[in-house]
Amino acid sequence: MKKILLLGSGELGKEFVIAAQRLGQYVIAVDSYDNAPAMQVAHEREIINMLDGEALDHIVAKHQPDIIVPEIEAIRTERLYDYEKQGIQVVPSAKAANFTMNRKAIRDLAAKELGLKTAAYRYASTLEEFREAVAIIGLPCVVKPLMSSSGKGQSVIRTAADIEKSWEYAAAKGRTGGSEVIIEEFIRFTSEITLLTVTQKNGHTLFCPPIGHRQERGDYQESWQPCAILSHQLTEAQHIAAQVTGALTGVGIWGVEFFLTETEVYFSELSPRPHDTGMVTLTGTQNLSEFELHCRAVLGLPIPEITLERAGASAVILASEDGKIPHYSGIEDALSTPKTDVRIFGKPITRIYRRMGVALAYGEPGADTDIIRKTAFEAASKVKIEYTTIDNGHQ
Repeated sequence: MKKILLLGSGELGKEFVIAAQRLGQYVIAVDSYDNAPAMQVAHEREIINMLDGEALDHIVAKHQPDIIVPEIEAIRTERLYDYEKQGIQVVPSAKAANFTMNRKAIRDLAAKELGLKTAAYRYASTLEEFREAVAIIGLPCVVKPLMSSSGKGQSVIRTAADIEKSWEYAAAKGRTGGSEVIIEEFIRFTSEITLLTVTQKNGHTLFCPPIGHRQERGDYQESWQPCAILSHQLTEAQHIAAQVTGALTGVGIWGVEFFLTETEVYFSELSPRPHDTGMVTLTGTQNLSEFELHCRAVLGLPIPEITLERAGASAVILASEDGKIPHYSGIEDALSTPKTDVRIFGKPITRIYRRMGVALAYGEPGADTDIIRKTAFEAASKVKIEYTTIDNGHQ
């Protein structure tokens, strides 16, 4: 049995903990607030600000884990190098966690060091630099904080009137308080995909069937597997994913995102952990879900193959109010449709547009994914969130 310290305890961490416990592992779940989803199924919990390096050092010394598994970006990741030197396994590696926390590091690695095809981009730390970068890239363009996740701070500049408000929005939403942003060429893509990629201690790099997804406000709203992709595009995407994950080193599952045009493939982003769009694998689309794959890779257990078993789709269940205690209704109605399922994450407090759950739908291999997507969306729409105002007795 290994002792695993999970840094970040959201819905993805919750499913990872379940997978780890099924294989007899011991997990301590960490987050900045109590009763986070993964804490509800872990053996122990810790509540700290993971951007506080001393607090992070304290819990590592206290628990002396065998493995540290980051689930979010908002971590003082430079500390992970020291933990590796102490003999603790960091997932996928300290290098990967540090590079992927910062869009600058990962984009420069992909475009400059590896020579991969990406959108044209510039960086800016001031409004003046920002205006200059937008002029160089041209309109429309996409703006993101260098350090953020789940679409926070992301916007599209379509006219000159959008420039200042996009700067203010991106600069305010950076995870570490920094104001540097990336300005990207707007790729006129036909679709976006996630290629879940598994690197192993003893085994070849493996690829899951590609997952299609749709975003709003920079955050995923639905995903489906398999998705349509030309054979040469899939080969290129797999080649790019293998190059980037190989350069970052380590073991585990990676969510590698791409833009697809009618014929070309552009590397977009990468997460060194289970990916939100991969929630669709909970429908049984694969022989192993992304969480089971991550757990096996982390533990060095064999993964003989990844196979497509059925078609599936996921659709998010979003909160519409801020700072309230959620209560759910309509689950019975959602589950009345055959081949559907619902996951309520167990987040104790809402935020506007916060993902509180996901509806899942599936069908036989070769089934029409458009129909399955519609089924998942309809199931999600049946789940209603009712809100209770927080009183002084709640955190």
